[in-house]
Amino acid sequence: MSFINTIKERARQDKKTIVLPESYERRTVEAAHKVLAEDIANVILIGNKEEIEQIGSGLDLSKARFINPESFDKMQVYVEKLVDLRKKKGMTFEEAQNLLLKDALYLGVMMVKEGLADGMVAGAISATANVLRPSLQILKTASGTKLVSSFFVMVVPDCDFGSNGTFIFSDCGLVQNPDSQELASIALSSAKSFRTLVQEEPIVGMLSHSTMGSATHPDVDKVVEATKLAKTMAPDIKLDGELQLDAAIVPSVGSKKAPGSSVAGQANVLIFPDLDSGNIGYKLTQRLAKAEAYGPVTQGIAKPVNDLSRGCSSDDIVGVVAITAVQAQNN
Repeated sequence: MSFINTIKERARQDKKTIVLPESYERRTVEAAHKVLAEDIANVILIGNKEEIEQIGSGLDLSKARFINPESFDKMQVYVEKLVDLRKKKGMTFEEAQNLLLKDALYLGVMMVKEGLADGMVAGAISATANVLRPSLQILKTASGTKLVSSFFVMVVPDCDFGSNGTFIFSDCGLVQNPDSQELASIALSSAKSFRTLVQEEPIVGMLSHSTMGSATHPDVDKVVEATKLAKTMAPDIKLDGELQLDAAIVPSVGSKKAPGSSVAGQANVLIFPDLDSGNIGYKLTQRLAKAEAYGPVTQGIAKPVNDLSRGCSSDDIVGVVAITAVQAQNN
């Protein structure tokens, strides 16, 4: 069974409720139809039911729950709670009410906060910053995590490396130039995400253009320091660096360049030193190796909220909904 079909099956076994706030977008409505048809999750669509059904003409949305901000019976309670959450920032009742009435992203995140939904998926028509802003303001970061980051699950066909060709690449979508502390945090969050989604032991390679001191540069020093920090923070996780990509995933190269390392040649979680290398790396793998790329998936938020590419298809949204549901099962 493929990675995404396994994720869908796991989602079905303990169905969660996912809110899709971009309900006036055809791809989102198509995704809702498919999620319900495949019985992957319960779905909340935010907006006017009649208008959404018109956009989704020909689709079966009979099992969806529609919540219209104009008539939502919990709106007053949500407004008061948002004011309380943001009072240190000076938010007024009127500002909170306007946000929740006019911005479906804020309302969706409040639904997750209050337990009406278990997770949210958006970004088909919204910028990443607009999706994550309410998430960070309302949900905050997860316990024990200081940094929100992202990753891609990469499934490479006919590949003996990683976990039968399955890897996590991180960070490929959010943190531009992490320092050592941030890089260590990304590594530990990614290891947890790998265990949650792939259900196998994470083996984390801290990537660089250098392997175990073969080059000297401040960029290498950053990865070396991040490796030390991550090992101190989570000594039970298999993690090593700094490693060049081939030393990280190819056993014959790893044994030569980093003899004695339990990670070299075996890594299935690849931590890139910056956003440039991570983004380039996942796109090269996707295009040249014809890999399936699932993401960017967000990690480090107290409850699962995931951002979509604005070029996503309805099937992409379905896949992210399934991943979000599995994250919620393990929240």
